[in-house]
Amino acid sequence: MKLTNETKKILDPSINVTATAVRVPVMGGHSEAVNIEFENDFDLAEVRQLLFQQEGITLKDDPTTNIYPMPLYSKDKNDVFVGRIRRDESQKNTLNLWIVSDNLRKGAATNAVQIAEIVRGVK
Repeated sequence: MKLTNETKKILDPSINVTATAVRVPVMGGHSEAVNIEFENDFDLAEVRQLLFQQEGITLKDDPTTNIYPMPLYSKDKNDVFVGRIRRDESQKNTLNLWIVSDNLRKGAATNAVQIAEIVRGVK
């Protein structure tokens, strides 16, 4: 529920979020299975391209070669790793993806610094 509540608090109370955070014994890292429903249909290739171009995101999404985000990749990095991007076949206009980040950097001090830089116009 923390993911749901934080999204509503930070972005918009009308956004409905369902996400699954899986806690497993790893040295570090957070992983989330995220399901996003859009108002309109979307193109998967365009979603991948937008994520690829976004600063702070590393796309790890090649199922043909078993390339997916894993906590190991995120260790000691500021980027958020995204992959397993696919349509949700159970709902219209819905996307599923897997997100991984270093929990000691994202959602902690690094996030605060990055937000402050944006606010101050440093970035």
